[in-house]
Amino acid sequence: MKKFIALLLVLAFVSCQKAKNKEVAINLNTQTNSMQKETIYQFKMTDLYGKEFNFSNLKGKKLMIVNTASKCGYTPQYKDLEKLYNTYKDKNFVIVGFPANNFGKQEPGTDTEIAEFCQQNYGVSFPMMTKTSVKEEDMNPVYQFLTQQSKNGFKDSEVAWNFQKYLIDENGNVVNIYPSKTLPIDAAIVAWIENK
Repeated sequence: MKKFIALLLVLAFVSCQKAKNKEVAINLNTQTNSMQKETIYQFKMTDLYGKEFNFSNLKGKKLMIVNTASKCGYTPQYKDLEKLYNTYKDKNFVIVGFPANNFGKQEPGTDTEIAEFCQQNYGVSFPMMTKTSVKEEDMNPVYQFLTQQSKNGFKDSEVAWNFQKYLIDENGNVVNIYPSKTLPIDAAIVAWIENK
């Protein structure tokens, strides 16, 4: 009888431990899910022409997101951005430009003026968003995602100047950041687009 009672106690203890372990696992899963990083696909913006631009339509494509300005020493990069876009736009690659006036007031124009400048001077055909802020208190939500590790799961960063480039993989995750001086057609960027 004593052996039977001892066996029941052991079984009861094991059952309690299994239930406790299951509860811990459930709690861990809940915490992991609540801390899950975001992707670029949750965002909807307005483009230079006042139309809605939904990032979820870009699922499965690689992206380059770049903050632009019309009166910057790096403004001629529009030419390389357009070249890159035209070369790879049919190979699941998209460039998205965000005109911003955060650095040296080098993007003073309206959306209409920016669109005309880009078209007339560089023939820009890749998507361009409405003029926005890429730093400080009024930072655009997309740039909050791009610059905050707690949101992007990659790393914290700061937009240092016009024409900084963020690379986003086919799953909507930030995978690399290039400074303004790095040309859009840099060999490392092209190799990434081509999966080399």
